Amino acid sequence: MNRRAAPESRPVALTVAGSDSGGGAGIQADLKTMEACGVFGTSAITSVTAQNTRGVAGTHLLPTGEIEAQLDAVLDDFDVGAVKTGMLGTAEVVETVTAYADRLPNLVVDPVMVAASGDRLLEPEAESAYEDLIGAATLVTPNADEAAVLTGIEPGTEDEMRAVGEQLRDLGATAALVKGGHVEFADDDRADEVVDVLVTDETVETVRHPRVETDATHGSGCTLSSAIAAHLARDEDLTTAAEAGVDLLARAVRYPLDVGEGPGSVHHTVEARDRAAREPTAERVTEVVERFVDRDVSSLVPEVGMNVVGATPYAERPDETAAVEGRITRTRSGVRPNRGVRFGASSHVARFLIACREFDAARRFAVNCRFGHDVAAALADLDGEVVTVDDDAPDSAGSIQRWLAETAFERADGSPVAVVDQGGVDREPMVKLLADDAAALAARTLAVCDTIDTA
Repeated sequence: MNRRAAPESRPVALTVAGSDSGGGAGIQADLKTMEACGVFGTSAITSVTAQNTRGVAGTHLLPTGEIEAQLDAVLDDFDVGAVKTGMLGTAEVVETVTAYADRLPNLVVDPVMVAASGDRLLEPEAESAYEDLIGAATLVTPNADEAAVLTGIEPGTEDEMRAVGEQLRDLGATAALVKGGHVEFADDDRADEVVDVLVTDETVETVRHPRVETDATHGSGCTLSSAIAAHLARDEDLTTAAEAGVDLLARAVRYPLDVGEGPGSVHHTVEARDRAAREPTAERVTEVVERFVDRDVSSLVPEVGMNVVGATPYAERPDETAAVEGRITRTRSGVRPNRGVRFGASSHVARFLIACREFDAARRFAVNCRFGHDVAAALADLDGEVVTVDDDAPDSAGSIQRWLAETAFERADGSPVAVVDQGGVDREPMVKLLADDAAALAARTLAVCDTIDTA
């Protein structure tokens, strides 16, 4: 007997852009990102490029008739909810796409002019042709270089970024997202952050993220505009869609893909992969807790209770870590978790683990244990570096746990397996064990417990 099909209905988005043979940018990046955002991606290819992570070796522009045929094929068959444009290449192609503007809902225009490698992707005479396309756009997403070409303003401050957005809006765009990745702020205090400014008819929104020290930004603009288009296709409002796109890109740049001989590529599917890892991460934490209960690790439970924390592979916040709700505490019959494992259940240990991941993103699991002379002796037998922090936290420390992690990694020769916090004002002495996987965390913890209990 044949099985019955179970079709799934999905929103549809369209990318009108060039092909990147290296897979990091262009329609390849667009379609990966759209799929990761839960949207079915379609395409109209404007050009074929021979490129990789090191640069563009060649470009072949498709005849406008072929581009029109692709647009007609998609628009005549699919209920397209949003469209994004990328590399258009020539004034003729820009004008061709503009002629279709009334059939392109939620149009996101990424005015691609130069590749991340520095190779030019737009003929100079085509720059002025963008004005009419921008006038039809729901959103235009220029970087600093593109903003200078389109408006004559080279943004170096938030006010200038806002001015760029207002000029683009005056051209007819519903809104403009002026990207700050290439903006060099004169204020040194801004050197460590990326600021993106969203200008609409009603509001000016500023989104900030810490700057990531990496050259692996190939495909960043494509990924951002495609993510925004995908969220618009899902009927999200413009501000929500833009902020979701910026958040996705920040994570995609933080965890780039090490491919090719060049700098690499942004991680287009990073959020989808992280979501997929949530349940397995919670399961690993549960398994560690069960091992602790079976073994009875009472001798390691501190006064404040113990918690086991597991981070998803691309976790950036405490709510992206799984932990025991209410912690693990001692009872007359051994240790017991107060409740089950859920995401966002830990504060202190989770913040510590997230801070450690800034130095070693492979560290995904942590547990807090009591500290004493017997524990110190047992830690010496661990296979890995143990770092002790006996300083009082400075008054300026925004987060004690972040300061503790930063101090420990600054003092370590590599990546420590245990950090000893000898305590301070209102701070109980504590040991935090770290590991890349749950099994290793459990093994380290139980090794310390065995040494203590048999001493």
